[in-house]
Amino acid sequence: MTDFALKSSQVITPDGIRQAVVWVNNGRIADVLSELPSDFSSVVHDLGDKVVMAGVIDPHVHINEPGRTDWEGFDTATRAALAGGLTTLVDMPLNSSPVTTTADAFDQKLAALPGKLHTHCGFWGGLVPGNTNEIEPLIEKGVLGFKAFLTHSGIDEFPNTSENDLRKAMPILARYNLPLLVHCELSTDETRATGEVRSYQNYLASRPKEWEDNAIALMIRLCEEFNCRTHIVHLSSANSIEPIARAKQNGLPLTVETAQHYLFFEAEGIPDGQTQFKCAPPIRERTNRNRLWEALKGGIIDFVATDHSPAPAELKLLESGNFMKAWGGIASLQFALPVLWTAARQRGCTLSDIARWLCEKPAVLAGLAGRKGKIAKGFDADLIVWDPAETFVVSESILEHKHKITPYLNEALYGVVEQTYLAGDLVFKQGNFSGLNMGKVLLNGPTKGQG
Repeated sequence: MTDFALKSSQVITPDGIRQAVVWVNNGRIADVLSELPSDFSSVVHDLGDKVVMAGVIDPHVHINEPGRTDWEGFDTATRAALAGGLTTLVDMPLNSSPVTTTADAFDQKLAALPGKLHTHCGFWGGLVPGNTNEIEPLIEKGVLGFKAFLTHSGIDEFPNTSENDLRKAMPILARYNLPLLVHCELSTDETRATGEVRSYQNYLASRPKEWEDNAIALMIRLCEEFNCRTHIVHLSSANSIEPIARAKQNGLPLTVETAQHYLFFEAEGIPDGQTQFKCAPPIRERTNRNRLWEALKGGIIDFVATDHSPAPAELKLLESGNFMKAWGGIASLQFALPVLWTAARQRGCTLSDIARWLCEKPAVLAGLAGRKGKIAKGFDADLIVWDPAETFVVSESILEHKHKITPYLNEALYGVVEQTYLAGDLVFKQGNFSGLNMGKVLLNGPTKGQG
């Protein structure tokens, strides 16, 4: 490991943005200094006013390996992550095949990693009907928590859980103090829209806010009953903000994320037939988006994660534009930082806000808060250098994702990542990879020291 320091007038620390020197030694942050001592002998890289920030952590990524590497895979997903300043991912238990709902399936996922892991990566286990007896074996293997759906996941091998299934699982997770991540939609047949299949408004009406609101109300009740860490993924319905706020005020162990696309786009601007915008829950109207922003700025929503969920072009049905049948998922991993910053800077948010929403708070959910997500003495030297004032246009030529399908194509974004460091090693610089296959597996429990 090299011994060096990064000097900048904009280092984002837990105490705010300040001029500082970040001293890196043996893969960790040895110290954060206001100025260099006279006897300092390490190499110092003076970055001027470029921002130095902890690497972005995305705990909601569908990498789809093993079994569906034609959708994405660890190689392309973690390359895209490095290019976007993401240093740690947590992989969802679907849409791989097999889905990660058994200890054996988790072993198969770990076996797929060698030679392909360019960022650090942890893993969520899957909670489905009938796999309660697999929860503890998966915990022993090192998963960081569990993911459940309350509506059809889109993958038949990963069926949605019932309230009864949750009641069996939550006491176990509470005992281990691991989070339960929940896709909150409770579907009802009578609310399914009919009509023009290319119409975005028809698709939006087919997954109303009530689905989310009813599911979140259920999870709040169960969270209170079992005192189980409960995390609401990709919140899109602003109608649930008030009950979430009350639950937090009452001290429940409840956390919430939203996604970049809910904060960047609005339903009014999505053209019919443009299925690259399809996701579930759907992108909602402008007034709803504004309320999500206020909840994020107010701390009711804890952080932002991409829910990167790619698929081949034939599944997105781009030619027919059929919103009702196209695969629902937005590819955005590489642009987690610039998309959020572009929208946030228009709303008076600060660089410290970005670090909190993309680094510090996601680390807490994943159980990594003692070592990742902050620039502080003793923390892992997963760092990025970026220019918040520089702009670029999203084009297919810069996409590292396997498929070049994303609703962000041709968007002009603020925030260019210039350098990415993984455990003190420079792995990405000025658009080029300088170190690959250097990611570590992040496991919970006795093996947690890896990475």
